[in-house]
Amino acid sequence: MNSKVQLDPASIPSRQSQVSAEEWQLRVDLAAAYRLVALYGWDELIFTHLSARIPGAEHHFLINPFGMMFDEITASSLVRVDQDGNKLDPNDFDINPAGFTIHSAVHAVREDAHCVMHTHTTEGVAVSAQQDGLLALSQQSLFPLSNLSYHDYEGVALREDEKARLQADLGTTNFMILRNHGLLTVGSTVADTFLNMFILQRACEIQVATLAGNRALTPIPAGIVDTIKQQADQVTKGMGGKLAWPGLLRKLDRVNPGYAD
Repeated sequence: MNSKVQLDPASIPSRQSQVSAEEWQLRVDLAAAYRLVALYGWDELIFTHLSARIPGAEHHFLINPFGMMFDEITASSLVRVDQDGNKLDPNDFDINPAGFTIHSAVHAVREDAHCVMHTHTTEGVAVSAQQDGLLALSQQSLFPLSNLSYHDYEGVALREDEKARLQADLGTTNFMILRNHGLLTVGSTVADTFLNMFILQRACEIQVATLAGNRALTPIPAGIVDTIKQQADQVTKGMGGKLAWPGLLRKLDRVNPGYAD
């Protein structure tokens, strides 16, 4: 697509009639997630990325067009790529190669990780740079701590050989802190993955604020972390991200409609 179209997402024709109903719904949810990331101030201009796997054996997935702001992404502007980073539609936008490296690594080995979100927020990067990582200082921190992994920084994620190390570090966890880099969450749906990122981000915000207070800390006893996985289902009535997702979409419809175009 030419630069003029790239600067004017409204000129992109709708793809709703060109894809399955299932893929279209996935596009709508992922576009909404991009706009919610912008709404909550977790974006970094055109950088960082969210992706979602399209159902099927091909391991194709959707990712953001490189150069478009998160608050203007639409369902039709998302780029469909294969596991090797090739655009399925040559007329699509280009993608961020670093985004492809991280996301394709996860999608290749985690069949349950239908969605992957990655951010570079101030608080997330700050905690990722702290030697002890995420601390058990708040109720919010306990949910990620029960299912958290770390990946050491190796430079901008462009090298193919880093994939295997990232995959091994992630393992079966749904929360990851990329050292000196940022945050990553995965989930079976866009809604679940967004909720995971919301909780991890909030835990990092609280930790940065707490440490800035320069007072003696009251850490949560280690044994409590073991009970959190069961309590999480009780908090969301077993619905996970689906409980909050309709309200988040209604909020978007009020303040930034158009994501479903």
